[in-house]
Amino acid sequence: MDEKRRDDIAIEMGESKGHRSPSPRFPISLLLIGMIYTGSKALQFLSIPVYTIFKNITIIIIAYGEVLWFNATVTPMALFSFGLMVLSSVIAAWADVKYALESYGTESSEAAAKISTLNAGYIWMLINCICSATYVLRMRKRIKVTNFSDFDTMYYNNLLSIPILVISSICVEDWSAANVAKNFPTESRNKIVFAMVFSGLSSVFISYSSAWCVRVTSSTTYSMVGALNKLPIALSGLIFFDAPVTVPSVSAIGVGFASGLVYTFAKVKQNMKQKAGILPTTQPMSASSQSVRDGFKS
Repeated sequence: MDEKRRDDIAIEMGESKGHRSPSPRFPISLLLIGMIYTGSKALQFLSIPVYTIFKNITIIIIAYGEVLWFNATVTPMALFSFGLMVLSSVIAAWADVKYALESYGTESSEAAAKISTLNAGYIWMLINCICSATYVLRMRKRIKVTNFSDFDTMYYNNLLSIPILVISSICVEDWSAANVAKNFPTESRNKIVFAMVFSGLSSVFISYSSAWCVRVTSSTTYSMVGALNKLPIALSGLIFFDAPVTVPSVSAIGVGFASGLVYTFAKVKQNMKQKAGILPTTQPMSASSQSVRDGFKS
């Protein structure tokens, strides 16, 4: 790549030669915070199984985002798996509304309040899906353009989110002595602090592995794996929490799991066709080298 092309990339990303500027990653950090916050708000109104099922909508948004940004293709079988995802979400929503009406009565104020709560949860869930999809797509785009390593991606995403979280916490949260004592009781304070530190350290590994997965695979595959990982959580919500166990709710989880299997089979079939249609005229290229080459092409 010639010197002029290198300078254009540096100017586009707000970088100077020999220096990597984290400033273009600031919107990604904002999206990360938005994804975490909206997910927490959705869980405030929705049960864990319903939350995990609706999370599958993110995969559909990401898939069509890859079509627009990375010239990806959606096969008929993948499209069928997306239809199953939407169906599982519809079944889950119907199960929630049906359970609320049967528990409180169709004309009662309690049923109306419950359905209003569910509607708020669905709105937060929709915002969370949009934030999550935009975060994954934009992160993959930055990785390709800037050639950031997996550690750089993890480091800047988390570093730039710290000042936003600190300022938001100071402005919004109640830091009075009484509230601190309530949330950090003396008898369990050490355990709570240890759990918070352990959770923070675990998120470092999660961020690093997420950046690696997005770089070496597609954004849609990354999200599908994440959705499949959440299915056991949905089952645990039925077993260990107060989520209602009904035929529609269990059916929604089953349809969601089936959609993941169909998508996985579709990707395997698509990759086999691509490999069969390409002759091995060049030496195999590592994932990191492929990322560098894609960055120069962008």
